[in-house]
Amino acid sequence: MTNKEKALALIGTFVSGDTAKAKELLAPGYIQHNLAFGTGADAFVAAVEGLAQAPVKTTVNNIRAFEDGDKVFLQTVYNFAGAGEQVGFDVFRFDEDGKIAEHWDNLADKADPNPSGHTQIDGTLEKKDVDKEETRKVVAGFVGDVLRGENPDKLTSYYDGDKYIQHNTSIADGLSGLGAALEAMAKQGISMVYNKTHMVLADGDYALACSEGTFGGVPTTYYDLFRVENGFIAEHWDVMETLADKSTWANENGKF
Repeated sequence: MTNKEKALALIGTFVSGDTAKAKELLAPGYIQHNLAFGTGADAFVAAVEGLAQAPVKTTVNNIRAFEDGDKVFLQTVYNFAGAGEQVGFDVFRFDEDGKIAEHWDNLADKADPNPSGHTQIDGTLEKKDVDKEETRKVVAGFVGDVLRGENPDKLTSYYDGDKYIQHNTSIADGLSGLGAALEAMAKQGISMVYNKTHMVLADGDYALACSEGTFGGVPTTYYDLFRVENGFIAEHWDVMETLADKSTWANENGKF
C-alpha cells in the first residue's frame, strides 16, 4: 500500500470498525493533534470501537487526496455517528517504517453554497503533474505576503486578473469577491489575522497551508488548500476552526 492508501484506509476504519486494521496502520507512539481525542494508538483504536457501537453509522467521503514526502493530506466529509456532516482537512505523517506516526486536522460544519454557488468541496478534482516545488513557492509566497500581511501590495500579482474560483463559505469568486468580503469584515470590525504558518504541503498543482492566528480576536487555526495554474492562484478551499479552550483538551500536543 502507498502512504496515501494507508491514510485512506485509516479513516475508513471509522466506518468499518476494523480495530485490527487501525492497530496495523498506526505507530505505537502515534501523536494526536485533534484536541478532542487522547494521543497514542490506543486512544485512536478506542475511538474506532466507540463509533462502531454508536446507534447511527459513521460515514466518510474522501474528496481529494495528496502526498508530499512523508506526509499525506486529505479533504474529506465526515459524519461521526450522525452528529452532522463536517468538512475536514487531515494531515498524516509517516515514520521510516511506513506507519502513521502523527496527525493534524481542521474541521468545520458543512455549509450552504457561497455567494457564487460553490460548496466547500466541489470544483476541480484533477491533479496536474507539474512541479510541486513551484506550486509550493507560489502558495508559500501568497500566504506570507497576503495572508500574514508581510507584503500586502503584492496581492494582485498572485492572480490572473479576476480569475479565481472561491469555495470559502462567505466569499464570492474573483479577486473582486475577496476584496468585497474583506471590506465588509473591516466595516464590522472583524479582523482575520494569520500569525504563523506551520506547513505548506504540495502535490502537483495543489498546496495546503496550515496556519494559526485569530478571527475576530478569537484564536483560530486555518487550513487553506490552493490550486495553482500558470503561476497564479486559481482556486481555493478552506476550513477555519476556533481553537478550543485549553481546559477542554484531551491531549497536550496542541494543534501544531
